[in-house]
Amino acid sequence: MRKKDDEKVRSIKEAVIKLILQEGFHGTSVSKIAKMAGVSPATVYIYFENKEDMLHDIYQEYSEEIYDYLLDSIKRDMEGRQQIEVLIRSYYNYILENKEIFSFVEQFSNCPSLANNCSGKKGICNIYSLMSEMKKKNLIKNYKEDNLLAIIFQPVKAIAVDSRKNETQKEDLLQEMIQIIQNAILR
Repeated sequence: MRKKDDEKVRSIKEAVIKLILQEGFHGTSVSKIAKMAGVSPATVYIYFENKEDMLHDIYQEYSEEIYDYLLDSIKRDMEGRQQIEVLIRSYYNYILENKEIFSFVEQFSNCPSLANNCSGKKGICNIYSLMSEMKKKNLIKNYKEDNLLAIIFQPVKAIAVDSRKNETQKEDLLQEMIQIIQNAILR
């Protein structure tokens, strides 16, 4: 793709995320996306077959980005305690550094009719594999992967998105949560 085309695609993706967060899925139209992106609706259709495909493609790309970000921070030779802390801190940092993208992915993930049609989620499979590998190495308790991921990620997300707390308060909560999670799942 040429640089100009890359810019158009980037502008379209940014417009999709902003509009979805402002107006929701049903309030976002291709014409609104095109207007915000500074392109014609026909240009949007050059890159995406229809609105649903566009949403799925963008969701897929950014959800994979989150998983890649997390997995890139983990070194397989780290001890279990350190792996869990790095995983938690990476997730927390991603949320803070990419608020709009994270909110888009979360909103999309919570819409079953849209998220269920996405297939080929390589990143989540790799996170599950990491948990399985840690269990095989006897680093973490033999809980189901779904429960392990809920224990690790849900409390961290709650801390990161809490607008009532300042940065210092969130960091204190995060540090305590890391200890709680480590104590709950590590052997």
